[in-house]
Amino acid sequence: MNIKDYTHDQLVDLSQKIRDRIIEVVSKNGGHLSSTIGATEIIVAMHYIFDKSDPLIYDVSHQAYAHKLLSDRWDEFDTLRQFEGISGFTKPKESEFDYFVAGHSSTSISLAVGAAKAIKLKGENRVPVALIGDGSMSAGMVYEALNELGDRKYPVVIILNDNEMSIAAPIGAISNYLSQMSTSNFYQRLKATISSHLKDDSGLKYFAKKLDESLRIITPGILFEEMGIEYIGPIDGHNFYDLLETFQKARNLGKPVIIHVQTTKGKGYEIAEGKLEKWHGVSPFDIKTGKSHKKPSLAKSATEIFALALEEFANENEKVVGITAAMPSGTGLNKLIEKYPDRFFDVAIAEQHAVTSAAVMAKEGFIPFVAIYSTFLQRGFDQIIHDVAIMDLPVIFAIDRAGIVGEDGETHNGAFDISFLRLIPNLVLFAPRDEYSLKKSIKFAATINHPVAFRYPRGSYSKVVPLIKSEFKLGISELLKESSSNILFIGYGSGVSKAYSTYEALGFEVSILDLRFVKPLDTKMLDTLIKSHKYWFVFSDSAKIGGVASAILEYLSSIEHNVKMSTFEYDDSFIPHGNTSIVEESLEIDINSIVKKINNTIKES
Repeated sequence: MNIKDYTHDQLVDLSQKIRDRIIEVVSKNGGHLSSTIGATEIIVAMHYIFDKSDPLIYDVSHQAYAHKLLSDRWDEFDTLRQFEGISGFTKPKESEFDYFVAGHSSTSISLAVGAAKAIKLKGENRVPVALIGDGSMSAGMVYEALNELGDRKYPVVIILNDNEMSIAAPIGAISNYLSQMSTSNFYQRLKATISSHLKDDSGLKYFAKKLDESLRIITPGILFEEMGIEYIGPIDGHNFYDLLETFQKARNLGKPVIIHVQTTKGKGYEIAEGKLEKWHGVSPFDIKTGKSHKKPSLAKSATEIFALALEEFANENEKVVGITAAMPSGTGLNKLIEKYPDRFFDVAIAEQHAVTSAAVMAKEGFIPFVAIYSTFLQRGFDQIIHDVAIMDLPVIFAIDRAGIVGEDGETHNGAFDISFLRLIPNLVLFAPRDEYSLKKSIKFAATINHPVAFRYPRGSYSKVVPLIKSEFKLGISELLKESSSNILFIGYGSGVSKAYSTYEALGFEVSILDLRFVKPLDTKMLDTLIKSHKYWFVFSDSAKIGGVASAILEYLSSIEHNVKMSTFEYDDSFIPHGNTSIVEESLEIDINSIVKKINNTIKES
């Protein structure tokens, strides 16, 4: 969409049309709402001022719906977050206008610096633009990029969208610093006046210099200007006069600049306006009332089960502490943070810091639970090795959203945690199969004097598995069903319920093993089952490479056996976005596809 010739009034009208379109589609499909409609004017102004060749980079990119609508996807937007439809994040395979994939936060400034280096080497006149939220400014990667940018002085425009919110309320000194800014107009006018006096060889020069130095201590730009980056703002992020004038100035500046833009999250949809965490990501809802169309589940989610069990443990043992990284509600720690503010912490978008700080707490005798989504835990991989495992410290990782998470797609699916954790020495890996075993996981994990990680899915556990109440024992699996057939189903975590569902659909007898531990493996049980079962089928919502079947095969390769093993884990590719059931069908790991594969395997043999 070419908007270069639009008048101010046309830009205002366009912004409202974009908001209406976003609200219309998100109310039907679900998705991110308050963050993206709050940034509408900013994105329209970006498209107006900057050229098509200028890299437009969106941090996290869940706020980039307006960008998608402005870049030839208006009609396709109905398919937002649907299988084979428009992604909820920027995706270059989807459009040439999406510069880079982004689903995790705080990468945009590094991307912009990288782009600036390439542009300089190519001798081109393009200007990278990074739109980043104030919540994302809590991550260390931002300052690594700013550190180089301030030294190299590449012409990069950073638009800091300050809506005083991350997903939840923002955490940390940086956010507080941005929230307590002095008014922009006064500062900018006074700074200009001081600068003019500094040019004069008058008696005011000394006074003006000292006044400038004093003001810089209390004014908003000092942090960035001391890093060598020009600061402009704060400006009104919903005022096109301010946005267009400032963006044009910044593009022509020829050096790095941060534009501090203040916006209201949810702007233009009164029900969602303001600091309301529930409107960040929504399920389908009624536009008039804001009420969700999603029927409340009668079953507790795995997250709720974990949070309640952890609260019970924390009530009993004052050594229990908890850490999450900007996802207090998502991980269920929000109520614990309120109840025990000295023992439960939201450290902001800083997974690396979360892991390392937990390691020290373990060293000091506490029992730290680090609750992080599978997709975000990979950001703390180095710290898990260097700061936890080498020291063999009993940090407990509660891995939420393991497996396919649906509409958020490839950047958010929890496919890799087993693969990247299993290779780390000293680490114990297990997975509860149902509500009862998840509750038991909390206290059990605290008895292991090593690093330990357990995983659980998004949503609730299936009720297919017969309730068998048994305690955890380190490295011991559980044979849930024994038969005289030579077919063995091995389930891990929520894969146990899929194994049971498959058994019920097959129509013949099988044995079912809840593996429980992928590290250490219950090799004694495996040795026993080798003698009586020829066909082994593995059920786990994880990557095939380095996953559960891989662990079993590594053991089998060291002994004599006649086992023929198949696995229903994820192939070596990123999993697309869409309804989880549809995605599983596309991957041929739904129950019907699995039944066909099992029947074919047995017939062919």
